[in-house]
Amino acid sequence: MRHHGLNIVAIGGGTGLSTLLRGLKRYVRSDGPWSIDHLGAIVTVTDEGGSSGALRKEFGMLPPGDIRNCILALAEEEQLISRVFSYRFKNDESALGGHSLGNLLLTALTDITGGFDKAILTASEVLNIAGEIYPSTLSDVRLRATLADGSELIGEVAISGSYLGQKANQTPHARIVQLRIEPADAQPTARALEALAAADLILVGPGSLYTSILPNLLIKPIGEALRQAKALRVYVCNVMTQPGESDNYSAEEHLAAIIEHAGLVVDAMILNGRRPSESSLAAYAAKQQYPVAFNVDAIRELGVTPFFGDIIEEENYVRHNSAALSDTIFRLYDRYGRTLERMRQTEA
Repeated sequence: MRHHGLNIVAIGGGTGLSTLLRGLKRYVRSDGPWSIDHLGAIVTVTDEGGSSGALRKEFGMLPPGDIRNCILALAEEEQLISRVFSYRFKNDESALGGHSLGNLLLTALTDITGGFDKAILTASEVLNIAGEIYPSTLSDVRLRATLADGSELIGEVAISGSYLGQKANQTPHARIVQLRIEPADAQPTARALEALAAADLILVGPGSLYTSILPNLLIKPIGEALRQAKALRVYVCNVMTQPGESDNYSAEEHLAAIIEHAGLVVDAMILNGRRPSESSLAAYAAKQQYPVAFNVDAIRELGVTPFFGDIIEEENYVRHNSAALSDTIFRLYDRYGRTLERMRQTEA
């Protein structure tokens, strides 16, 4: 069944969001059975590490790294300019060492155009991307996590990078029980809210639960827009647990954390239906990472419909396969999104 004029908005950050966008862009204005009329991405801006963190600190700008990755994911892959945009300086002794040229270009464009949002629009036009990218907010937001033992982690690096350089046998910190953004009244961009209101399908994730997913949903107007959305809302769950963020989390615990922080903002949840190879599992177990387990009854009790797909690929890492994930998303929409469309037509 062909989808005419389907509007899709994805929400997240990190490599998960760029992987998702890379698969979906093949369907933008496609002549095939599945077609996207408009593709948008709402991207978190809480990164404080690496090149993004250095530029954020030195220039007082929002972190460009996740935005850059999304621009590249939606760009025409064969263009030389996209290869230039992704170039990273490797000489650690240089002041440029570790910086991505795309990050530096977004920094320059922010100064030239007078705003981070304008810089994103300009870079998107230069690379002729197959969609639109919206920072979740233009406020200088930071994360604060409260742990089960009452202690706190402040900043994205402390939350996501706390295990870097540690030995596998070291005691992990207590589980995160609450995440907040500061300032709490950070506002989204108008274009992001407009995209959510017009969407037929909203995708949340995949991505790090506490540093890529929830920072967007904690922006109150975005959470409210999701709760009120008429679109089919889908959460793409991670395939593997993540040390420091989701140690030993099941799929339903990922979902429960989202609901506790933002309310019931999804209707369905995509889960991986294929077990990774034993060699991959052994390599991950050495890093205290394991496949995300699931209980379909517990997911349904939270008010969400589970949906399975063979959505992984295995190379150096077990991660979502962009093409397989896109196919699963459209199969899900065929099954449940059409029901929403018929209900709207009946109401009209």
